[in-house]
This record gives sequence, C-alpha cells and structure tokens, in this order.
Amino acid sequence: MPDALPRPEQFTPQTAPAALEDLRARLRATRWPDAPEDAGWSLGTDITYLRELVAYWADEFDWPAQEAALARLPHFRVPLGGLGIHFVHVRAAAYAGSALPLVLSHGWPDSFWRYAKVIPLLTDPGAHGADPADAFDVVVPDMPGYGYSDRPTGTPLDSIAVAGLWAELMDVLGYERFGAAGGDMGSHVSRYLALDHPDRVVAVHRTDGGLPVFTGDPADLAPEESAWIDSAAAWGATEGAYASMQRTKPQTAAFGLNDSPVGLAAWIVEKLRGWSDCDGDVERSFTKDEILTNVTLYWLTGTIGSSMRMYRANAAIPRTQHARRVEVPSGFSLFQGDVVRPPRAWLERTTNAVRVTEPPRGGHFAPFEEPELYAQELRAFFRPYRAAVAG
Repeated sequence: MPDALPRPEQFTPQTAPAALEDLRARLRATRWPDAPEDAGWSLGTDITYLRELVAYWADEFDWPAQEAALARLPHFRVPLGGLGIHFVHVRAAAYAGSALPLVLSHGWPDSFWRYAKVIPLLTDPGAHGADPADAFDVVVPDMPGYGYSDRPTGTPLDSIAVAGLWAELMDVLGYERFGAAGGDMGSHVSRYLALDHPDRVVAVHRTDGGLPVFTGDPADLAPEESAWIDSAAAWGATEGAYASMQRTKPQTAAFGLNDSPVGLAAWIVEKLRGWSDCDGDVERSFTKDEILTNVTLYWLTGTIGSSMRMYRANAAIPRTQHARRVEVPSGFSLFQGDVVRPPRAWLERTTNAVRVTEPPRGGHFAPFEEPELYAQELRAFFRPYRAAVAG
C-alpha cells in the first residue's frame, strides 16, 4: 500500500514584538561606512539612499500592517523531503472546475513576495476586467531556505531537487496536471519541472532563459546567439560579483548579512534597483514599504545565508543537465527592463518555444513591478492548454 500523502496545515505569519525591537535597535546602532563623495550607485549601494531607507525602516515602517496584509493570503506548510515547505494556495474564484492549476516559482532575492500582487489577478480575472474563464488555481511555494520554508541543515538543494518537491506538492494538492511558471531561479525550477515531469506539466512559462551554458560547437551558434553569450559574459564581469560570492563562499557573506539589517538591505536593494525597470530610481518600481517588506522577510526568517547556498548547489549541476532540451510547450515573456535577455534563436534551440513576447515595461521582478502585464502574459500563453486539464 503506498504511503499516505502528507497533509498541509494552515499557517499564519506572526512576529514577536521583541524581534522588532531588536531590529530597530540594530538599525539605530549602525556603524556606517564611508563613501567617496558623489559615488552614488557607481560602487554599489548608494549610502545617501540607504540612510534614508534605514531611517524610514527604524521609525516609520509598519511591519505589523505589512505582515497582516500578507497574512490575508491563505498560507500553509507541509512536510516534503524532510523539510517544512511553506506555500500560498489560492483557488480560482470562478470556473473552479476548469481552472488551470499553476505553480509559480520565485527567485533570489525574494520569496512568495514576488507574486503577492499578481495572485488576485490570476485567481479572479473577472474581477479585474478579464475573462473569468482564464482563472488559475495558484500555488506559490517558498523554496527551501527561503521565506517561511525550512532551511536545509545538510547539503543545499539545487533547482532539480526543488522541482521534484514541487511535483510532490502538486500531488499533495490533488493536481495531476498543471502549468509551471517562474523567473530567475524560479525559471530554472520551472524548466526542470518540464524536463523531469513532462507527463504532468502541460506548458511552462518563463521570464528569462537563464544565463547561457552551451555545450556544443560554437560554430553552430547563430550570430545573435554568439553576441548574446558574449554580452552575458560581459554582464557577469561587471555585475556578477554577488553571484560569484554566492556560488563559492556564501557562508562568509552570510555572517555579516545575517547580523546586520543594514548590510542585508544594501545587498538586496542594489539588486532591486539594478534589475528592475526603474531607470536608476528604485522607487519607480517599488515603494519603501514594498522594499522593506521583502528585506524584513529575509531578516525575520534568517534566510539570507540559506538562500545564497542554493547558488552553490546550482553551480554543481552537471553540464549535461544544461544541454537537455525542453519539449513541453514553452512560452517566454522577455520584459524590456530585464537583464541578459536571450534571442529567440537561443530559446528555440533549448526549448519548444511556441510563444515569445517582449512586453514594453517591467524588469526582472515583472510579477511585482507590472502585475497586470504579467497576468495578461500568463493568461494568453496558457489559454490553449486549459483543455489538457479540464474535467
């Protein structure tokens, strides 16, 4: 007789007042570094902006209100692979019998937070001016070591292992077939879901093609593919120091980032600014409250170190895995403000790319930056595949 599936339990995010008092005390006791005059963001996080953000964090930011807003989503935890996995699960408001189940995978440096704005648009499109028949049952898990999921105490999990956990999670929730979508690290996880569970994933949508790993003869590449690989390498040389640290010595960085909330904010906000479609002004894409909600989640859960260790795990994935082609129907929304955007030739080489679009606004965090556009992209891409799970 097969083992019984684990049962999810409801979960409510709650923060003890003492944890917030400790956070504010640390913020007010910050020993600030010096910075060259007029350095701005050229050397990393701008000290002038960070001082402004931290002052707001210490004296005005209302975490209980932000936590209460997040808690209005239905949260659960379930044991999978020896870890407690947190997820948000929202069923479609209408057309419940024909809603398409969809698992959304986040990236770094975030968590389920990435999808908080877009969930209502996907589960209740009729209430937002769209066709109610495009409704999804949405599942948004926190990867192990992120958000409210457990931190692995042994070997960190790579994207292949996380994809396996998500397949188990969809079993637990009773979804035999489903769609998968994600960006950043979540793009990798969605890719491996499609590769390793093609009988269950009806289609997969991604906002990027990942950084290029090519195992064939460079002479076989189209000119635009070669140019993209070169530009990705140039981007890595100027912007990839964080990734080199997280792939090689994540524990060293974790000591400082887990102890200093200002250090943590500096590490994260520089990426929110650099990777979003904000034209250099991070608050064009995120309010202070939105930035600090993401950072405070990392701070209170103590997950910056465990989240970075997943980079180390992914760096060890064999190159043969990168060479596998995704045959499940694949869609890509390459938002204009994202980094390292691949050419269509690469997407068609590596996947069964049936739809590639270039939305005019939005960056690396498109579900949060442009939730309406992102929801439109998912509705349009998955529409032909709803029949595969109907009934």
